[in-house]
Amino acid sequence: MPKTLIFLVIGLFFGAGLGFLTAATSGTQLEGHDHGSAAHDHMAHDHGDGDHSGHAGHGAMIEAEAPVPTLMLHILPDGAQSRNLHIMTQNFTFSPTGVNGDHVPGEGHAHIYVNGVKQPRAYSEYVHLDALPKGTHEIRVTLNGNTHGALAVNGTPVEATTTVTIE
Repeated sequence: MPKTLIFLVIGLFFGAGLGFLTAATSGTQLEGHDHGSAAHDHMAHDHGDGDHSGHAGHGAMIEAEAPVPTLMLHILPDGAQSRNLHIMTQNFTFSPTGVNGDHVPGEGHAHIYVNGVKQPRAYSEYVHLDALPKGTHEIRVTLNGNTHGALAVNGTPVEATTTVTIE
């Protein structure tokens, strides 16, 4: 009997671990499991004075210099539930090598939010939005400098919002 109990415990341990790993890597979300809209949004976290190693940091606004950057979004279909997001900018250069570095006017990356939840950063003009659940989703994009601060014009962030409906 003790061996049976030991094997049961071992089986439950590895079975639960494998189930968790499968769910975590497939992007499975539990219905009704709400972290609130700000749980994954770095803008909601308190970073003290916003200083990260001498840089402006998350949540800080960086006033854009002339010529000011502009931003437009276009959604392209890519499968039943996936979409390609085209981030169209003017007077802005995506700089993956500049991230976490010094601020360079007109250079940086984009922060993407789907229904208020921050997604991985964008370092180019196209981003794949994979396996969106059925329904209408708000896509918001901000242009950010190398220091992660949101670029702004007269105190207003350079951002664009669009919606996509998955049927």
